[in-house]
Amino acid sequence: MRPQSVPRLAFLNAVNTCDVCVSPVTLDELREVLYRSKFDRYISLQKRLEFLRLVSERSHVWQVDLSSETAANNTCRDTKDAKFLALALSCQALALISSDADLLVLNPWRGIPILTPASFLQEKRP
Repeated sequence: MRPQSVPRLAFLNAVNTCDVCVSPVTLDELREVLYRSKFDRYISLQKRLEFLRLVSERSHVWQVDLSSETAANNTCRDTKDAKFLALALSCQALALISSDADLLVLNPWRGIPILTPASFLQEKRP
């Protein structure tokens, strides 16, 4: 049996210990990223789509408010990543889990830790 990927393990840990939130636009971004062929050498498209289905089924879809979107604008050096900050702020996240270096350099942002999947797995939570 092939070992599970760290992002998948972090997600499974999160849904068992926390409420995981996505927004329609962050879910769209995940879908787009998982279809990228550059990941083929690491994990099959089928496994990536299974992960997308798992995230879609086990996450709460959150509608981000305008004030959170405004607060997140022009915060990150990659403006496309503002949607993740806005979601974290809007749903009052305890953490934002990401492998994106443009987000990780902001850790913490407005008191919200930004952690890699591996760091999240090592975190002690009540």
